[in-house]
Amino acid sequence: MPEADISLTAAQQAWEKPLEKVFSTKADQGDAAAVFQSFAGPAARMKSQTSAPRPRVFIPVFPGTNCEYDSALAFEKAGGSVETLIVRNLSAQAVEESVRAIVRAVDQAQILMFPGGFSAGDEPEGSGKFIASLFHNPALTDAVTRLLQERDGLILGICNGFQALIKLGLLPYGEIRPLTADSPTLTFNRIGRHMSRMVQTRVVSNLSPWLSQVRTGDVHTIAISHGEGRLVAGPAHRQRLAAAGQIATQYVDAAGNPSMDITVNPNGSDWAIEGLTSPDGRIFGKMGHSERIGRFVAVNVPGAKDQRIFEAGVAYFR
Repeated sequence: MPEADISLTAAQQAWEKPLEKVFSTKADQGDAAAVFQSFAGPAARMKSQTSAPRPRVFIPVFPGTNCEYDSALAFEKAGGSVETLIVRNLSAQAVEESVRAIVRAVDQAQILMFPGGFSAGDEPEGSGKFIASLFHNPALTDAVTRLLQERDGLILGICNGFQALIKLGLLPYGEIRPLTADSPTLTFNRIGRHMSRMVQTRVVSNLSPWLSQVRTGDVHTIAISHGEGRLVAGPAHRQRLAAAGQIATQYVDAAGNPSMDITVNPNGSDWAIEGLTSPDGRIFGKMGHSERIGRFVAVNVPGAKDQRIFEAGVAYFR
């Protein structure tokens, strides 16, 4: 190790050690980081069966959502036409009116996106459950089904939105459905608190049209900010997801290798999984905030930051 690196490590340890018992920086995360070949199956269908010169993107804004502005801007820069709608829940009538408005918006959209935040304060008992509860309304379930099955639509969920897609069953199954006791889920970080930092993720599958603008093996530096980002899936589920190309992205170290080290994989996700897709790739969920980029954002942090997923989503309909 170069002398400068040794000095930096020693200085960091000297800084962290006195408060380690009070504010831990380490956690037992196991050693289950999976190293497998990038998915080499048929590439995703990169063009929709329907065409839209300026695809409509619908972003519902729930109480606690806080990433709708960045997400809308990213889609607009990519050439999409964005509609956001604030979901009101102060009365039963407000909820009913919001449901009707969401149904209309989904029926007019080509893309549905669930942005990041803390919907309903991440209650009851965990993140994304309020969104999932609302979209289990039969009218909303039917609207999402029409989007996917009749209009060849796309769905994206980032952070809190990824959590909602998991709890709805849209990931990894591709449809809103009841979950079983062994269904993959997202739960509390192994360290037991919120983690906010930059991470590196590697594209490991070409299944999704959302990743059509990048290549397998590409590594990106992405911001994360979450308390419940640990993906948990049993060994059989993980093997099936990997074989089907549904593991889209993994947390990796400086050498591009997946790792359970907390400095690489801050939440302790099984197999260092950061993002998943549906079986056909049209639904994509991930923890990293791909929308948090810009000319003046993280300019002092090295690495490629633009995953071009918003451009890819818009290009799918052109």
